[in-house]
Amino acid sequence: MNDVTTPARPWVLHVDMDQFIAAVEVLRRPELAGLPVIVGGRGDPTERAVVSTASYEARAFGVGSGMPLRLAARKAPDAVILPVDGPAYTAASEQVMAVLRSTGAVVEVLGWDEAFLGISTDDPERWARETQAAVLAATHLHCSIGIGDNKIRAKLATGFGKPRGIFRLTADNWVEVMGERPTIELWGVGSKVSKRLSGLGIHTVHELAAADPAVLVGEFGPRMGQWYADLGHGRGSSVVDDTPWVARGHSRETTYQRNLVTRAEVEDAVRVLVGQVLEDVLAEGRPVLRLTLKVRYAPFFTKTFSRKLPAVTTDRATLEDAALALVDKMETGREVRLLGLRAEMTMSEDPTQAGPVKSTPIRGAF
Repeated sequence: MNDVTTPARPWVLHVDMDQFIAAVEVLRRPELAGLPVIVGGRGDPTERAVVSTASYEARAFGVGSGMPLRLAARKAPDAVILPVDGPAYTAASEQVMAVLRSTGAVVEVLGWDEAFLGISTDDPERWARETQAAVLAATHLHCSIGIGDNKIRAKLATGFGKPRGIFRLTADNWVEVMGERPTIELWGVGSKVSKRLSGLGIHTVHELAAADPAVLVGEFGPRMGQWYADLGHGRGSSVVDDTPWVARGHSRETTYQRNLVTRAEVEDAVRVLVGQVLEDVLAEGRPVLRLTLKVRYAPFFTKTFSRKLPAVTTDRATLEDAALALVDKMETGREVRLLGLRAEMTMSEDPTQAGPVKSTPIRGAF
């Protein structure tokens, strides 16, 4: 796709599929086009579940990912609510990624619906338009593309291009575009971090860029403090890595239709989760080094507890003991509506691979 007769410079593109899960469902059910569509749980708003995604039409009613399905149904009473179909989304994602690789770009997959592309061209907008067209022709799905001189700026640029658009964000227009925006709009800054920054008198991206790095290091530590200092300027890596993706861990979680009330109920549920996670771990052939227990108390307050194991293992009894030790950290007397367990595994070089194995957090993992 690159014009080899003209000078080329490196760029990072961030490709993000528009309302991906909802779009896949509309492809399977064309009669849903233009209607508010919500995907979550088993598609039953009377059950406890959360929204996985919502179409733009549903978002107009205030429905968003992570929202309780029951609340989403109240906000958009005429919405079509569908169950999650992971295999269908995986198949669609694989088709999209195959198209991206066919462009000649270096492709770093970030999840079902997004990827970084490393390209060299004198006209990144043209490359982006041709990529959008190629994806649409092969999959009938639309995407937005951010163009940047590094990953941070490319990722943020995509938001300005949605839906179905293209936007360029580089060092040249960083201050103009991002300077007066709140820090929470930066990639990697959530509500907790933005509140801590506000406590330091830092509310905007411009103020973060102007902040004393020593103050940020004092608040967040040497690694993350410097990271946030760089983030205020939009600095980041421009290396797109296409080495094979390997899961760092596996997680399972269950939302219970009836709250768990007793310690015995919680322990039984945790043992079930250990068995489910261990099945995934054994398929990987790598032992577990850390467990994290996610607890959502009624009505909707979430905490996580983590424990590094004394030695790596795949022994079920050992993992159950470690998981139950995390139960000891839970608040007594509070009813539980959701439990999740994540097992972090050892990472190692795979001799069958030509290069190093890359690990990325699992999409949606806690």
